[in-house]
Amino acid sequence: MTNRRPSYIRAHESGELARKIKTAYSILEECRLCPRRCGVNRMAGGKGVCRVGRQPVVSSFMPHFGEEAPLVGHYGSGAIFLTYCNLKCLFCQNYDISHLGHGEEVSTRELAEMMAALQRRGCHNINFVTPTHQVPQILEAVSLAVDMGLEIPLVYNCGGYEAVETIRLLEGIFDIYMPDFKYGDDEAAKRLSNAPDYVGIARAAIKEMHHQVGDLVMDGRGIAVRGLLLRHLVLPEGLAGTKEVMSFIAGEISPDTYVNIMDQYRPCYKAYDNPPMDRRITGEEFDEAVRVATDEGLRRLDGISA
Repeated sequence: MTNRRPSYIRAHESGELARKIKTAYSILEECRLCPRRCGVNRMAGGKGVCRVGRQPVVSSFMPHFGEEAPLVGHYGSGAIFLTYCNLKCLFCQNYDISHLGHGEEVSTRELAEMMAALQRRGCHNINFVTPTHQVPQILEAVSLAVDMGLEIPLVYNCGGYEAVETIRLLEGIFDIYMPDFKYGDDEAAKRLSNAPDYVGIARAAIKEMHHQVGDLVMDGRGIAVRGLLLRHLVLPEGLAGTKEVMSFIAGEISPDTYVNIMDQYRPCYKAYDNPPMDRRITGEEFDEAVRVATDEGLRRLDGISA
């Protein structure tokens, strides 16, 4: 536990969370929850690009020890893997969940009980993995979980392809945002994730996230309690546009942004049919990405000493 009270508890007590739940569900009636803006009536069972209707769909939940150190701490991050995704990354390493739909439809009460169970196991936070398309359901479940005693921070762990309208709705609910910033070039985003407008949308969403929570703050144990944590996966032959991404973060967000430059790319799903995505990155490619970040003035790189 931390001494800092998560913001969603105040929102619940004031009635603000209830108002946000009502607004979020109204968005589902002609869905514009994410930048796809499918327009289907998910409240009536319609399904758009994300293939999720009215009820939440969950693949698994567990204490997760593979996340960044400020989230994992001693007892793990309480990860809830939500099924499907609003991005269509042809190289997704969780494609069985995001593309193939591994998971089960659950009630919002069951989702709340997952949160409470993860807290009882000592997790330092509740980490919603791929939450974008299930925001109303998450908000409703959070309200129920507060009544079950939930009092640890919430993490919004997303792909960066977010509608600013939705992110603004989440102000005062999520204390920690952890988006990917996948691409610095829209052509790569179109080819690899079917998101031809990714760059501008991700930039606007990340700016709003930082406006709400600021740079990452940790307690005396080094465990995150509030703020923005950004991820960037290095891709073969510079396809991720690392220089453009790092320049934006340092210049328009903050040089004190906590950034995880990730080296774990491996070919998955349809990557083998799309060179150069059919190979791992080289050590030289990763080192160049880190050099670019430091040259741009970023000072807080996960796992990398200054």
